[in-house]
Amino acid sequence: MKILLTRTDRIGDLILSTPAIATVRASFPDAHITLVTSHYNQVAVERNTDVDRLVALPREVRPTTFGAQFRGCDLAIALAPLATDVQLVGASKAQVRVGYTYVRRWLARLTARLWLNRVMVSPADPALCERDPGRVVPHEVDQLLELAALAGARTRIARLRLDIVDEDRAAVAYLPPEPIVLHVGQRWFENGSTLESTLRLADELAALDAALVISCAAECADAAHLFEARGHTVANALPFHQWVALFERARCVVTVDTGATHVASAMRRPTLVVFEHRYFRLNSQEWSPYGVPSVLVRKPESADDAALAMLRARIVSGVRQLINA
Repeated sequence: MKILLTRTDRIGDLILSTPAIATVRASFPDAHITLVTSHYNQVAVERNTDVDRLVALPREVRPTTFGAQFRGCDLAIALAPLATDVQLVGASKAQVRVGYTYVRRWLARLTARLWLNRVMVSPADPALCERDPGRVVPHEVDQLLELAALAGARTRIARLRLDIVDEDRAAVAYLPPEPIVLHVGQRWFENGSTLESTLRLADELAALDAALVISCAAECADAAHLFEARGHTVANALPFHQWVALFERARCVVTVDTGATHVASAMRRPTLVVFEHRYFRLNSQEWSPYGVPSVLVRKPESADDAALAMLRARIVSGVRQLINA
């Protein structure tokens, strides 16, 4: 049996797909499984033995052209609700072609049927969640497991997977053991949070009963020296698997809503996530930490001093709760 899986979007979403990938492997143990990724997100699964062949979609090649090389597959699953992934799967002409889209993406729901013969509709919708605070949206992991079941994969594996080795752990062994890891991404500096407030947050977290390590995303590398100037330990520009190893040794991870959330979950670390104020009800359900102790905090609507002070207080209180549990 030949199976094609695709996920060409973000690293965090690919991490959230690893239970579905493992479910397909466990359900079809003798199948040959090919996974198509992007060049950007491939690093998250390059060591994953649930996949027999890993292929990156070339940026310059149309998905329909690239997908044609997989004709002869028995089963193809688009693990992302993107036109790119749907077209890759459709072009394979597999006997069973599975994918999903969202409840109010009317055009996507119509066009999906041109490429797929089994379509799942996700209930996730920002506007509907804002209108109805009681609306329940399954976590993306659980939605993807339902998608795998729609494709016939019945042996359910519900744990996130990232693979690191002792060399990765050795590379970060110089850092304090069991630290609070504050992962700094661009969203700390905008829309209800600021760079200055994040620097103050680092000072307040450092006063807790644990060491503090600052992890900087690539887009925030220029800010690393500002944290160092305040006496904080900074792990800047770590290669991906060393960054994962840093999270593995954390006592708690603090991050904005980004792929770091899902790295922390894969490493089974308690996690505090600061979500955007807008669409909090949807995002905090669909992309919350999966299967680990967590605290979810909503950014304020404005970045005035009082609102920022309250945000920091909620974060510090949540971290204290997680490290003392």
